[in-house]
Amino acid sequence: MKSATPKVLHKVRGVPVIQYVLNIAGSIGSQKTYVVLGHKSEAIQDYIGKDFEVIEQKKLLGTADAVRCVEDQLKSYKGDVVILCGDTPLLRKSTIKALIRKHKKTTAACTLLTAVLHDSTGYGRIIRDGSGNLVAIREDADAVGFERNIAEINVGVYVFKCQALLGALKAVKANEKKKEFYLTDVIELLVEAGNKIDSIETDDKTEGLGVNTRLDLAEAERILRKRVLTDLMLSGVTILDPETTYIDAEAKIGVDTTIYPFTVIESDVRIGTGCSVGPFARIRPGCRIGNDVEIGNYTEVSRTKIGNKTIMKHFSFLGDASVGASVNVGAGAVTANYDGENKNATRISDGAFIGSDAILVAPVKVGKKAVIGAGSVVPKGKTIPENSIAVGAPAKIISKGK
Repeated sequence: MKSATPKVLHKVRGVPVIQYVLNIAGSIGSQKTYVVLGHKSEAIQDYIGKDFEVIEQKKLLGTADAVRCVEDQLKSYKGDVVILCGDTPLLRKSTIKALIRKHKKTTAACTLLTAVLHDSTGYGRIIRDGSGNLVAIREDADAVGFERNIAEINVGVYVFKCQALLGALKAVKANEKKKEFYLTDVIELLVEAGNKIDSIETDDKTEGLGVNTRLDLAEAERILRKRVLTDLMLSGVTILDPETTYIDAEAKIGVDTTIYPFTVIESDVRIGTGCSVGPFARIRPGCRIGNDVEIGNYTEVSRTKIGNKTIMKHFSFLGDASVGASVNVGAGAVTANYDGENKNATRISDGAFIGSDAILVAPVKVGKKAVIGAGSVVPKGKTIPENSIAVGAPAKIISKGK
């Protein structure tokens, strides 16, 4: 990746690569999840926190060695073990569950995920005998002759009978070229010991994409963006131009909402039903937007809650704000939330009218149905009472509510 950031902490659709894999691990009914870390493990462990048990691979001696790091934790376990790679953000939970179901229906010592690619360069090839039985996996660097033309590849997802796995791991030898211990060698060792190996082929060839370079990261971003947008459109959201719309994987959007081109909706955003967002709008993390809200062109909203039927149509900014229902935010209106040291909150109550080019220097409170005149500057700490009118720079109340 040529980066100070570990590759699994680079983000796809606003979420670190490893989080996609952790989400799957946490959703398939596993009794325990171990995360084996090697390169720059401190940063990854800081991100993971205490939700998973972390095991350190002190020397990076390959994938079989990484699994060996968990031997002590698994030595008395009699069930099945699922092995996932931390750099595969495109895996689907449904695929992993299907793999587990297939494994439980057979006597196989291992059931693994495969895919068929037009170009299998860089991937381990699936080797089968004349009867179609899976007998080995040949890594790309070791593939020779006909093996290099094999289109079926190893995705790198396995379900093992735990004790069979641990027994085979003891016999894995270091690869002569790379001096590493390959987990894929376990397959051939299990077959030689008389075990059956089973597999399922994924219908989605992109699931096995591992993120190793910035090019892979961009490709994963493109694929996952399409998935996210497809799921939203199938759920009742209108996206006028998917090619220019960016919505993070963890954003939630209600039915009958329309997203216009060149809109960016980031993670931890909730948008209600019947809304209109964009074009050229940015909804940043922490926003909660109600129903029937209009957010128009060249607008930005950050860490803000917006009530139902509020309108914010033109080049405005709301940050750290709580905006009530049926509020009008005029063109060019801004909440000045940062004072150079702290982010400060703005409170705008139901039915308020914020005139064009108004600046609210937070912290500020605007009461129900209060009006802020165009071009006004509401100074820090000021409260505009409900039903009042305030104009000027600094804003002064010219009409008090009743």
